[in-house]
Amino acid sequence: MPRWKTDATKIQFMRRLNMPPQIVRLVLLTIGIVAAYLVARYILTPSSFGQYGFYRGNALEEVAARSPVYAGKKSCDECHSEELQLLAKFEHKTLSCEACHGVGQAHVENPDVKFVKMTDHDCLRCHEASPSRPKWLRQITFKEHYKGQRCTDCHVPHQPNEVP
Repeated sequence: MPRWKTDATKIQFMRRLNMPPQIVRLVLLTIGIVAAYLVARYILTPSSFGQYGFYRGNALEEVAARSPVYAGKKSCDECHSEELQLLAKFEHKTLSCEACHGVGQAHVENPDVKFVKMTDHDCLRCHEASPSRPKWLRQITFKEHYKGQRCTDCHVPHQPNEVP
């Protein structure tokens, strides 16, 4: 087909739409982008997505298949009941042992496996001043509160109001 016929056909088509060629190109580009998005969404979305709500249904099975790494407070009570009784009297009574000491399943299975040594960072995860935390939670600005000392120099973690 001669080029002049193709160009004439394009011009006739644009005249029928009564739109400038730039607008026609933008519309076609938009249609192409939307089509590419829909195809990508169809290909990339897992088949179980939306099965139980707005997330991947197979995620429940994957999470349930993981082996637990947290032992729980009851496991700690078997050997450390004295510490748990002390803890029950003070502010940290609602915390799990593993919230501060870290994951404990390996220690429960083999008592020779020791926890990582606690540092000031463990206390500051909860007690560093932050406007997002509730007012009732005691908060400090580390650089002002401790000048070269460790938290445990003045506080007993299991009994926060007691002095060592």
